[in-house]
Amino acid sequence: MFIDTHAHLNFKAFSNDYAQAIERAFLTDVKKIINVGSNLETSKKAVEIAQKYEQVYAAVGLHPIHVKDEAFTDEFKKLAQDGKVVAVGETGLDYYYDKTNATSQKEVFAKHLKMAQVVSRPVILHSREASEDILPILMAERPEPKGVMHCFGENWEFAKVILDMGLYISFTGLITFTKNYQTFEVIKNTPLERILIETDCPFMTPESYRGRRNEPAYVIEVARKIAELKKIPLEKVAEATTKNAEELFKLNL
Repeated sequence: MFIDTHAHLNFKAFSNDYAQAIERAFLTDVKKIINVGSNLETSKKAVEIAQKYEQVYAAVGLHPIHVKDEAFTDEFKKLAQDGKVVAVGETGLDYYYDKTNATSQKEVFAKHLKMAQVVSRPVILHSREASEDILPILMAERPEPKGVMHCFGENWEFAKVILDMGLYISFTGLITFTKNYQTFEVIKNTPLERILIETDCPFMTPESYRGRRNEPAYVIEVARKIAELKKIPLEKVAEATTKNAEELFKLNL
C-alpha cells in the first residue's frame, strides 16, 4: 500500500471531481492522502475534504509564491488545530518567479516554523532556487516536530544537511522522466527510512501518464522508480515509505 503525502485535490483542477479522484486512488493501492494548502482558501478546502474521508488528511499554509498577495493571519493557526490537519505547509522559499519579496518570504516562512511548534505539527517544506537562504532559517529554527522537504530536486550536499537535521525527503513523478542524475544520486544515497513519496498533483505527472492530469492513484510510479534506482523490490519501498509517512504525520493516531 502507498501514501500520497502531497496532493492538491483542493485546487481548481479537481473542483468538479476530487471525490472521483479519491475513489480511484483507493481502488488502487493508495491507502491515505494528504491534501496540502497553498493559501487560506485552499487550506480551508483541504480541511473540508479531509473531514469527509477518514483516510484523507490536510496541511495548511501559505505558499511562498502567494506571500505577495496574502497575509499570514491567525486563521491559519486556527485551521492548523483541526483534528484532520497533520502538517503545516507548504511553506518555504521560492525565487523562481520572483525574488524581489525575498525578505517577506523569509519572515512568513519563519512564522510557519514557529506556528508548527505551537500546534505540534511537522512542516512540509518548499524550496525552489532558494537553497542558500532556506538552510540558515531551518538551522536557526530547527523544526520540531520534524518535517519533509517536498518535491526534492537539489543535490546530495543539500540533501545531507536536510537529513542531518532529522528531516525527510520526498520525491514526485518528476523522477520518472527527468535526466537529472543529481536527483538520482540523492535517491540512491538517501536511506529508505527517510524517504516519502508524493504526486504533487495536479502537477508532476509521471512519464507513463504524461499528457494527463496527475492524481493520487499515480503515486505508485514514483515508488516504482525509487525501487529501480535502489535496485530493491517495489514492496520494500511501499512498506518503508508508508511507515515513514505514518510516523512523521502520526496518521495512525
